Amino acid sequence: MQHRSLSIAVAQPRCTPGDPASNALDHANAIVAAGARLVVFPEMSLTGYLLDPPMVDPTSEVMRPIVEACAATGSVALVGAAVDRRITTLAVSAAGAAVVYRKTFLHGDERSAFIAGDGPRSITIDGWNIGLGICVDTRIPEHIEATLALGIDLYVAGLVHTPAETDDLAVRALRFVRLGAVPVAFASAAGDAGPLYPETAGHSAIWSADGNVLACATGQPGDVECAVLTDRR
Repeated sequence: MQHRSLSIAVAQPRCTPGDPASNALDHANAIVAAGARLVVFPEMSLTGYLLDPPMVDPTSEVMRPIVEACAATGSVALVGAAVDRRITTLAVSAAGAAVVYRKTFLHGDERSAFIAGDGPRSITIDGWNIGLGICVDTRIPEHIEATLALGIDLYVAGLVHTPAETDDLAVRALRFVRLGAVPVAFASAAGDAGPLYPETAGHSAIWSADGNVLACATGQPGDVECAVLTDRR
């Protein structure tokens, strides 16, 4: 039986809403601090949670500090950004950055500000099939079922929650554990994410496939927490 391990981190960098270039430097510092193969960031972490954010070009110089940090550490970073009027997850590595997921289930004013994505996606890192989501996706049964149907080994998502919603992070994560018996990593924004979320929950966490908390951040911006997952196959 082969045991595959994956080091993973959840990061909640400080955010300057509307300033991707400044935020990219904080992302790079978090990646270096984590030293993990996979580093997960919150929803719209590069821009802050804005309904009119600066659109990010994955090939632009803005991404250079993150690409260089990934090259130095051998990491893949899953970064939140707005790209072409879609709320997206960018996968960043030494090779550059590319959109790998677009938020499917928009809510509230997002529906008039952004374009919805087109359904579940997964990426493969070191043999791990990793399902992707963004914030409200994580509570939608259709998203959960369709993503688990991809045969994933791990589910990860970036979120923006208010401090009053902190407990909901575990509720959503344990739903994936119960239905799919997969580990879960949620990166939750901490601190100021913009005018709509001047205070956010933090408490990013990683859960094992049997529901144990492997790592949990504080509510403070700048925290990075790591764990090593082992898949027995």
